[in-house]
Amino acid sequence: MNAVELGRDALLVILAYLCGSIPVGVLVARASGGPDPRTIGSGRTGGTNALRALGRRWAALVVLGDLAKGAMPVLLARIVTGDPAMEVLSGLAAVVGASRSIFLGFGGGRGVGTGVGTMLVIQPLAVLIAAPVFLVVILVTRYVSLGSLLGSAALLPAMGLIWLVANGAVPPAYLVYAAVGPALIWLTHADNIERLMKGTERKFDLSLLRRRRPSNG
Repeated sequence: MNAVELGRDALLVILAYLCGSIPVGVLVARASGGPDPRTIGSGRTGGTNALRALGRRWAALVVLGDLAKGAMPVLLARIVTGDPAMEVLSGLAAVVGASRSIFLGFGGGRGVGTGVGTMLVIQPLAVLIAAPVFLVVILVTRYVSLGSLLGSAALLPAMGLIWLVANGAVPPAYLVYAAVGPALIWLTHADNIERLMKGTERKFDLSLLRRRRPSNG
């Protein structure tokens, strides 16, 4: 690798981090005139807390934004370099940015939506295989955190299954990402894991999916 390629790759990783750092939940709250999601619930900026703060429509926009800020850096790395390793590095940088945003004093969300966005580019079939785990766990237990933890953990066996079916025609970097990416998600859920073990974790109110935007009154 020459100096030009090294500089290019470093720039892609920096851009990926900055893209992941975009505080979509906060920006949507300001645009909608709703409460800052950092002031209620878990204090995070992701889709679940946006649902509590802003209601379904605006939360859906937050989720789409989080997906996009994970997908775009990976897609850019693919177009510019064609190197799966750079896709993975860009994906990891975006997830770190989502949970440690430079624009929010290194706070933010938990990186789940952004992580899903990266995987939708890297290997969408793995997301399709793991998604039922995420959804079923939430519906059965009503713990979004547990669904996120187990759903992300399911990505590695899902990628392994794809690797087997494809007779090894999966870039090794993708297999690494299916292990390291979920590990980052687990790190951002450290407080949730502690509450789950203590039995004090907040359960998801399914009625939020039927409610309009919460009243400011």
